[in-house]
Amino acid sequence: MAQTATPPDLALAEALGPETGLGLRVKQAVLVLAGIAVLAVAAKIKVPLWPSPVPITLGTFAVLAIGASYGLRLGLITIVGYLAVGAVGLDVFASSSAENYGLSYMLGGSGGYLLGYALAVAYLGWAARRGLARSIEGMGGSMLVANLAIYVPGLIWLNQWIVAGDRFDAAAFSSTWDQTLAWGLTPFLIGDLLKLALAALLIPALWALVGTARR
Repeated sequence: MAQTATPPDLALAEALGPETGLGLRVKQAVLVLAGIAVLAVAAKIKVPLWPSPVPITLGTFAVLAIGASYGLRLGLITIVGYLAVGAVGLDVFASSSAENYGLSYMLGGSGGYLLGYALAVAYLGWAARRGLARSIEGMGGSMLVANLAIYVPGLIWLNQWIVAGDRFDAAAFSSTWDQTLAWGLTPFLIGDLLKLALAALLIPALWALVGTARR
C-alpha cells in the first residue's frame, strides 16, 4: 500500500525515523548532540582574513543546514546547546583558543554573528515547518533571509566592538562603518552565496528522496 505524503508542517528531521514515544526522544537527543558536534567541527574549518577578527568558516553552512532540516524547536535547542558549550569554555568557535574562549570570546568581535546564528536557525526552523524547505525557490529565499539574520546583528556588534575598543584604523578606512564592512561583510559575500546555494539545493534534494522513499 502506498504511504501518505509527508505533512507540510514537518521539518526534514521530523519526517525521518520514529515520530512518537521513546524512539522519538532518542532520535532528538542524537540529533542535538550530532548537530552540536557538526557546528563545532565546521567552525574550525576556516580561512583567516587578517586583520578582520572574523574568519571564513563552514560554520554558516552548518547553521543553515541545521536550521532548515531540524525545525524551530529542535534547531534552537541545538544552537543554544552549541553556544552553551562554548560559553563554559570548550574550544568550539571559529577563533577560540586556550587564550581566548568562553564568554570573553563570545563578547569579542564575532559575538554578534553568534547571536545571528540563533536568529537564523529560528527563522529557518519556522520556514521549514511551512514547507519552504521543500523547493529550491522557497529554500533559496529563506536562506537569503537567514543570512540577513546573521549579518545584521553581526555587523552592528562588530561596529560597536571597533568603536568601544578604539580599534578604528583612520589611516586605512574613512569611517568605522567602512572598516566594519571591510572586516565583517565584503570578504564573505562570495563564499556565503556559494554556501547558501549549496544548502538551497541540498535540502530540497533530501526532501525529494524522502518523498520517493514514502511512495
